[in-house]
Amino acid sequence: MIKGGQISKGMCLIMKGAPYLVVEREFVNPGKGAAFSRLKLKNLKDGSVLKETVKSNDNVEEADVHEKNAQYMYADGEVLHFMDNDTYDQFEVPVQGMEDKTPYLREGDSYKIVFWEANAIDIILPMKMVFVVTEAPEAIKGDTVTGATKLVTCETGLQVKCPIFIKEGEKIMVNTETGDYVERVNS
Repeated sequence: MIKGGQISKGMCLIMKGAPYLVVEREFVNPGKGAAFSRLKLKNLKDGSVLKETVKSNDNVEEADVHEKNAQYMYADGEVLHFMDNDTYDQFEVPVQGMEDKTPYLREGDSYKIVFWEANAIDIILPMKMVFVVTEAPEAIKGDTVTGATKLVTCETGLQVKCPIFIKEGEKIMVNTETGDYVERVNS
């Protein structure tokens, strides 16, 4: 147990019987009354967001989560298959709850997997990743009037809005949090 005043961004807490990641924390010290923290929490099981207020002297349970580095192997229906980089043990992660992460998973790449009570509850992606463009429609003269972007498809099936100069076979960097194009990568 920790005190409400000790909570910081990035911590994992147990709230309402489920593990939550502290996404934002705002400390408030009003002129009258006790200090408190406004928290924005992300449920690590289903991805839902919860806003909670915790007094500085309240006890809060810290979640016992741990991370493992694991190599993504393949997807099989409703299950993602990974291999622990240290022990070479293979394990499965359900696709349910990870739908926003699966377009970024590339076979052979390593990712951090977050575990709570022996269950994989999250996949931590790098902030930015490089992908090869496999499908890119040709730019048509006069397209620059309407914003100069087009929808391209990458090697994993990920679709990204890119500038019209991006061609098939080129590498692009993508922000994994927003899904936005960052830059073209020269290899």
